[in-house]
Amino acid sequence: MAAPRGSRSKAASAAAPIATEERPLDKARRASLSLTGHQASLAAFRNAFTTGRLHHAWLLTGPEGIGKAALAFRMARILLNGEDEASSAGRQVTAGSHPDLLAIGRSYDEKKQRFRGEIVADEIRPIGAFLHRTAAEGGWRVVLVDNVDAMNRNAANALLKVLEEPPNRAILLLTCATPGRLLPTIRSRCRTLTVPPLDEASVRAVLMREASDAEPSEIERVLPLAQGSPGRAIALLADKGGALAGVAQEALAGMSVARMLDLAEGISRSDVGFPLFFTLLANALASATRQAGRLEESAALAERWTNVGRIRSETERFNLDKQEAVIEALSVAGGR
Repeated sequence: MAAPRGSRSKAASAAAPIATEERPLDKARRASLSLTGHQASLAAFRNAFTTGRLHHAWLLTGPEGIGKAALAFRMARILLNGEDEASSAGRQVTAGSHPDLLAIGRSYDEKKQRFRGEIVADEIRPIGAFLHRTAAEGGWRVVLVDNVDAMNRNAANALLKVLEEPPNRAILLLTCATPGRLLPTIRSRCRTLTVPPLDEASVRAVLMREASDAEPSEIERVLPLAQGSPGRAIALLADKGGALAGVAQEALAGMSVARMLDLAEGISRSDVGFPLFFTLLANALASATRQAGRLEESAALAERWTNVGRIRSETERFNLDKQEAVIEALSVAGGR
């Protein structure tokens, strides 16, 4: 069903996220030079490196938006002697041109103007050839795969073949927000490095650097909502004044079909607005579940929370229509 024409509501307009030209992997390369927080995780990796107990595959797990990819690039810099930004290796890592570093993430669909929902096998297969060639600088060969939980089954099987027969002086750095989506055989072949959320001071420091044009009052507004995730905080800044958070609360009370159609158009426009909406909606449902006075009401809200999570997961994993997913989630949240 097509959304009605005409002017959209303020909430729908505010829900439309701010576009950025910088790709996530390129942003992570740059952020790895001035990594904020994650010192304990970095120290664990550095200790394994210096003591000669370096596992051939590392699985960095933690919530979305906390800087796992930036941490992985910093780990790559350690291996490739590129921590000094002014060094030849440092400049190459930043520019994405280091011959011994292969970085893979969800690719961008130019036609649809959005990142694809999954990583496919054709994007994983080149890893084998890359790791079996001689390192150009005579040292380590490093593969970084961001969001490995976005791999489809064929891609996962292709990665598993690499993990089963790792070559010497080759390291895989994998980031993941939902390790439960991975094949158990992949998880078992990696050393898991749990990356915790940042403290509030570190999130504030990232925002001061990455969102320097944001109003101080807006930064203070989103900090307690960010849950230790700078990425989440930056997305919340795009929701000026908390309009999208208000939509999440409104959805729980139920809304008309016309209202849902109007909101869905703005929310579904990009990779930022969509996950932010679902996160805020899930949080609103979780909060309502905890505050419910009767067991039956609590159970019903918990079921809505589960269904909203399923809608998001299936939409992102199978690249389904985001506008339809938003409409369905608004309907589910309101108890329809």
